[in-house]
Amino acid sequence: MSVRRVVPIAMRLSWLVLIALAIGEFVTDLPGPWWATTLLPALVVLALMVATMSLQARTAAPRGEPGPPVEVAPPVTGRWKALNSPADKVPSHGTHAYGQTYAIDIVAEPETAEGEAPGRPGAAPAPRPAADPAPRPAADPATRPEAGPATRPEVGPVTRPAFRLFWPVVRRNRAFPAFGAPLLAVADATVVVASDGQRDHLSRNSLPALAYLMLAEATVRSIAGAHRIIGNHVILDLGGGTYAVYAHLRRGSLRVRAGDRVRAGQEIGHVGNSGNTTEPHLHFHLMDGPDPDAARGVPFTWRGVGVPANGETFTVVEPQERGGQPIEEQAEKQAGRPVEGRAAGS
Repeated sequence: MSVRRVVPIAMRLSWLVLIALAIGEFVTDLPGPWWATTLLPALVVLALMVATMSLQARTAAPRGEPGPPVEVAPPVTGRWKALNSPADKVPSHGTHAYGQTYAIDIVAEPETAEGEAPGRPGAAPAPRPAADPAPRPAADPATRPEAGPATRPEVGPVTRPAFRLFWPVVRRNRAFPAFGAPLLAVADATVVVASDGQRDHLSRNSLPALAYLMLAEATVRSIAGAHRIIGNHVILDLGGGTYAVYAHLRRGSLRVRAGDRVRAGQEIGHVGNSGNTTEPHLHFHLMDGPDPDAARGVPFTWRGVGVPANGETFTVVEPQERGGQPIEEQAEKQAGRPVEGRAAGS
């Protein structure tokens, strides 16, 4: 078993020992002074945990200079904003763990420039359409927001709720335009992992909810393992030792199973809010193996988009809506910038 596989297991065992010591102090009468039976062992376990975390970060870090970014198609259509982007910082999420050195988060930002109509991933805003690859069924009335953000009945919310200090503490997922947006295969690939049984929890986009996420929920998820961190997810084998990860998918939304072959642009699931998340969004990254616990990150670039920087919005339209122009030309017109020269980690 490789060091990269042993380290996450050692981390979880350390947490379990620490929790067991804490529980034992309160529910049993251990012989000897408490500092010898509980405090000292707990300090030793904490020291081992810190060492294990450091080792985990080092073993997951890329070796040598990163190779050229792997070019793949964008996993979404519509108008989105990038967060935690490798264009600004590597590792983009502050850690190399789970192969996410070059990971990116994107949230739906359907509000367009002044004078343009708002839209939503899967809708067709004017004048730049962003339709689904295939017609979508009518929205279930139960999933529509009853109040709050501005909505259009046929597509749901068209504005993304802002972070609040105290109220509302949490929001329902239907208040976010990204929730339920279709996700597309970034290349011809084979599905190696397809998991969508975890629930979509409420948002964590207020100060109390964020504190709960960072101090309690994230710790529990770390102990449980990578699958609880990334939530419902799909991992695609793109060939050549490269694997694509789609994380935080909507429960029950997957249209593929392990072993399926998919084509570039094929719908494989929907954006959700499962795992270690603050709000519905897509977490995407490439890695060099199918197991997030043992893989290292691989740089990527989205065809026609590049690697959007933190806070940068970008629009991806369907091929039939590009008027026969190459996707690179469309991206230049929409973003007002060339797409060449932007690489992961730059």
